[in-house]
Amino acid sequence: MKANVVFHADVPLKDLGGGVSRRVLAYTEQLMIVEVNFEQGGEGSVHTHPHCQNTYVRSGRFRFTIDGEAAEVGPGDTIAFPSNIPHGTLCLEAGTLLDIFTPMREDFV
Repeated sequence: MKANVVFHADVPLKDLGGGVSRRVLAYTEQLMIVEVNFEQGGEGSVHTHPHCQNTYVRSGRFRFTIDGEAAEVGPGDTIAFPSNIPHGTLCLEAGTLLDIFTPMREDFV
């Protein structure tokens, strides 16, 4: 298997609407990293998926709802989501999240 080098400048942002956009970065069938950019007030609605997900807050402030409980996070904070746990976020201060999924999200490519 060959390494998959992805240059940030080569990947356009996909506008998801509502002040949210994403950029799918490097991935294999087993692992994917995705940059998600939020304007203040942007929301990721509560949802579930079968993938395990880790989120790293690169910048900004976010209020996550995780299985009905609130958690406010900022730069450098991380969250590990088990598969199928309900989660969503509200962006309190414009910023960027890095989401890592296993396996990769086929619905994103």
